[in-house]
Amino acid sequence: EYITDENTLKAIDNLDLQVKEGEFVAIIGHNGSGKSTLSKNLNAILFPTEGNILINKMDTREEDKLWDIRQTAGMVFQNPDNQIVATVVEEDVAFGPENLGIEPNEIRKRVIEAACKDSGLEDFIKEVSLDHVVGQNGAMLSGGQKQKIALARALVHDKPIIIFDEATAMLDPSGRKEVMKTIKRLNKEENITTLHITHFMEEAVDADRVIVMEKGKKLLEGTPKEV
Repeated sequence: EYITDENTLKAIDNLDLQVKEGEFVAIIGHNGSGKSTLSKNLNAILFPTEGNILINKMDTREEDKLWDIRQTAGMVFQNPDNQIVATVVEEDVAFGPENLGIEPNEIRKRVIEAACKDSGLEDFIKEVSLDHVVGQNGAMLSGGQKQKIALARALVHDKPIIIFDEATAMLDPSGRKEVMKTIKRLNKEENITTLHITHFMEEAVDADRVIVMEKGKKLLEGTPKEV
């Protein structure tokens, strides 16, 4: 909830939502409809003033579950440049597990194995096709490649849920196509549960289910064809 002109408005209003493991759900709606607020609640960046949010049966209101929830529900935000934190791609991908307290030797092992083209591992860097840029300066890459780095950090853990908060909005058409190809492949081939908030109908049409939000409420829900 937030206050404007002395009135209390609900950014998310009585929203009932269930997402199955491996499902691809697109969420669309006008600016201010509550989409981004919803995404931040799913990652426990924000907390509901009423009701409950369960991520893999973990309640975001329980403080002792926050790190587990944030390791499970990964976020990719809108601005590619704001998500680059290191000078080398390899270090950037390691930034996420470092903040989660994973042992340095284990982090190094994961990054090295993932970056090796011949390792045969379906690991996070190889999955998002970044193995060829692992030693480069992330700031010098394209917007689409930067978003792939953010995606790689979110894929560190087993069976993650990835939430894309308008992650393609600031990309050019080729960058959008590149990122969407990766999102769809990870969802279909790796069974990655995907929530994609977008303004682009051509992206929403690839989802298993589309939810239309308006003024914090769920206005429509169904397959892309139905919506």
